[in-house]
Amino acid sequence: MSSGSLLALADALDLCDRLPDDARFDLVYLDPPFGVGATMAARLEPGQARGARKAESGPAAYEDRDDPEALAALLTPRLAAIRGRMTAGATLYLHLDHRAVHEAKVAADRIFGRGAFLGEVIWSPGNGARGARGFSVTHQTLLVYARRAEERSLVIYNADDPALRESYAATSLKMHFRSVDEEGRRYRERVINGKAYRYYADQGRRLGSVWTDIPGMVANTPLRREGTGYPTQKPEKLLERIVRASSREGQTVADLMCGSGTTAAVAARLGRRFVAGDRSELAVTLTEGRLRGQGAEFTRLTAVE
Repeated sequence: MSSGSLLALADALDLCDRLPDDARFDLVYLDPPFGVGATMAARLEPGQARGARKAESGPAAYEDRDDPEALAALLTPRLAAIRGRMTAGATLYLHLDHRAVHEAKVAADRIFGRGAFLGEVIWSPGNGARGARGFSVTHQTLLVYARRAEERSLVIYNADDPALRESYAATSLKMHFRSVDEEGRRYRERVINGKAYRYYADQGRRLGSVWTDIPGMVANTPLRREGTGYPTQKPEKLLERIVRASSREGQTVADLMCGSGTTAAVAARLGRRFVAGDRSELAVTLTEGRLRGQGAEFTRLTAVE
């Protein structure tokens, strides 16, 4: 994309329509409203509350009152426009929770094709259970898609990146990693179909699809530097894992419902270009300040109508 990184006050649909012809996305992360049934407010000053609007809340950030069917209808044209901007081998992560994820999955399958569905990530923010009958929902879901089924083999997945590895269990280390190479590294070897494979203890195993090691609170407390006070802000570590997993340096990462700009901030820090946008003026203001604070270079587009 010749124009480099961009930030715009714009709806995702309008932004996709107005971008330069050569603007293409190698990775897309989309964190739409969840359908909580409330106005979501930010905490910008001490004493203010963030989250669902109440008397002590800060300024309104966005409306989140649509039911699941309405959210799916909102997403459908925007996902189609985003798909039209994705490169061959690009990946899309669609982040939702139990309220609307099933309706969104059906909508996304119709747009991308059922065969383009790569799987899902279950993220547990670690916020704890709340009073409710039955099982309290303590996880969120990220639906993962290729641009089309025929491009599944082109999708980037940097499996050897340390962000996509986890330590072996202590029992496994004790039972299986008994050999030591000339550099002093512990390993085990397995022979599969006549071919020997060596696994090193210090490299760890490939990360699975259930992520419990990234607490959501680090992005939602004024005690941590990365917190902006924007409601439902996601942790930088979560986006760092996604960006490291599904893109390479120099590629373009898009987040067209960018909230407080976590995706753009992480992408810039990791040497990627970004296209960020939101129809919330507060979201774009916070994102711009965050990006300028870390020295990121980008073009600030005026409102796209």
